[in-house]
Amino acid sequence: MPQDDAVLTPHQRRTLLDLARTSIASAVTGGRPIAPETDLELPEASGVFVTIKRHRQLRGCLGTLQPRTDLASEVARCAVDSAREDPRFPPVTVAELPDLELEISVLGPLESIPASPDAFTIGTHGLVVEQGPRRGLLLPQVAVEWGWTPEQFLAQTCVKAGLAPEAWRDGATLYRFAAEVFGD
Repeated sequence: MPQDDAVLTPHQRRTLLDLARTSIASAVTGGRPIAPETDLELPEASGVFVTIKRHRQLRGCLGTLQPRTDLASEVARCAVDSAREDPRFPPVTVAELPDLELEISVLGPLESIPASPDAFTIGTHGLVVEQGPRRGLLLPQVAVEWGWTPEQFLAQTCVKAGLAPEAWRDGATLYRFAAEVFGD
């Protein structure tokens, strides 16, 4: 879902960002979980990820490919998980709250692709690699941020799955997806 094919209105985007920020603040300060109370109609999504950065550095990013409930509830849950549960980082602290930048990625459906760097477009598609019990996902913006070639994007998605960088050539299952990405 590139920006010109946006499904969310500016108001929906702002509401979801506010919900994510409020959910993180509540969790970090020991408050009760936020139950999204919105009369805002939101589309269904194939998945959602919430990325947290502080001073432009990654501070947490978690999400789901299998939403359990509506988009607003998933954004709230994934925002808290990103702030508190990302195993790569310590939990977000109260002191960090004013410096957090949020980005939400609303994922479109997964599409199976052949093992080819020509099967996706950098900046438009994210990737999922699966082999056995291992799965890795990288959002579309990651390849752009790191300046990766299509081959590097495939290799890094394999590494994210805990596989050898060449696993995409050796029988791993590959998927691409588009995402509507927005943030502060």
